Amino acid sequence: MAPSEYEAKKRRTRSDYGYHQVHQTRWFDNDMYAHLNNTVYTALFDTIANTYLIKECGMDPFSVNNPTEKANNGPQDQSAAGADQIGLIVSTHVDFFASVRFPDTLEVGLRVVKLGSSSVTWEIGVFRQGEEAVKMVGNYTHVFVLRETMRVGKGGMEDRVRRGLEKLLVGPDSKL
Repeated sequence: MAPSEYEAKKRRTRSDYGYHQVHQTRWFDNDMYAHLNNTVYTALFDTIANTYLIKECGMDPFSVNNPTEKANNGPQDQSAAGADQIGLIVSTHVDFFASVRFPDTLEVGLRVVKLGSSSVTWEIGVFRQGEEAVKMVGNYTHVFVLRETMRVGKGGMEDRVRRGLEKLLVGPDSKL
């Protein structure tokens, strides 16, 4: 990675992220070096990205769109519909700037840095509550595939998911 990209990440602030969650670290999150274990960061990535997909994109991973059920129950509210697609993680990357540990309270920020026809690359920033300096910036890529085949569909990602992701997209044509 070019030093300028690394330095830009190191200067991230909470306002660089359009969606936020607060997480309380737990005693067993620490590793033998007395800082958050790397696997906990991955869990934070999963938690914030999937919370956003469920709450803001209407993607319910726990139910499947069922044509028979739709026929019997009439039109469904698409904002709470089941997911014909799921997001598979294909790539992760993390830059660490400082340690966090139990009993820290963390503020986690989320934004979209790349939106393809069937994929999204998220950026996650982790901050210790009450401190301005970012502790970690990670990237995480989901590819949306059809649940039944585990392959990308011809139409790419579902429209409602794309509309939700566009709200967090950063770049020259974005709001953030």
